[in-house]
Amino acid sequence: MSADYVIPAPPQAAIAVAGSSKVFPVRRIWCVGRNYVEHIREMGQDERLPPFYFAKFPDEVVGDGGTVPYPSLTKDLHQEVELVVCLKSGGRNIPVEKANDCIFGYAVGIDLTRRDLQIASRKLERPWEVGKNFDHSAPCGPIKPASEIGHPKEARITLSCNGKVRQDGNINQMIWNVPEIIADLSKMVELTAGDIIMTGTPAGVGALAPGDKLECSVEGVGSLTVTIGQPLK
Repeated sequence: MSADYVIPAPPQAAIAVAGSSKVFPVRRIWCVGRNYVEHIREMGQDERLPPFYFAKFPDEVVGDGGTVPYPSLTKDLHQEVELVVCLKSGGRNIPVEKANDCIFGYAVGIDLTRRDLQIASRKLERPWEVGKNFDHSAPCGPIKPASEIGHPKEARITLSCNGKVRQDGNINQMIWNVPEIIADLSKMVELTAGDIIMTGTPAGVGALAPGDKLECSVEGVGSLTVTIGQPLK
């Protein structure tokens, strides 16, 4: 029996599954901070600190080929290409050796960041939401099921802006690998089917402007193309 909501229920955020008409329903988006040494260095942070987590809202997902309006309040929008892990199951205190059993598949995504607002919040020791969690801030390409591609441990990850390469790394450069991330995050929250995890970005982040075209890929996983549009009025 369907619920009798007092207002229309919001639409379910979803990501396309490559080679299929089916889609993956997104429940929550978890993001890993400081998970590539060179990115930690370019941001002037202490590389000895462990990664940490923040969240984005599911309705911030933008599909392949989409347009991201340049967000409000910022003059310094940055791109961060990431391997995205999509869960088909979860739990609490998941052992590292069982973590891959929870994975439905993988995709390539972009953690868009209002860098000036993020840095201002950090200086004031405030949460990062205003810099990280905003409309259209989580573009994500189609998901490749793990049943087809396995669990990649080494793969080139790249992002180009207007045809010029900005980020070029390898997922084997992650400080914490995917099973370790899942195991650690499950100590903090109960992970469930529909959760996705953005696993951090390599070096090369930079400012974006309206009209910029971003093309990114993770070798063996997939690609994603989005365009930065004009600000919404």
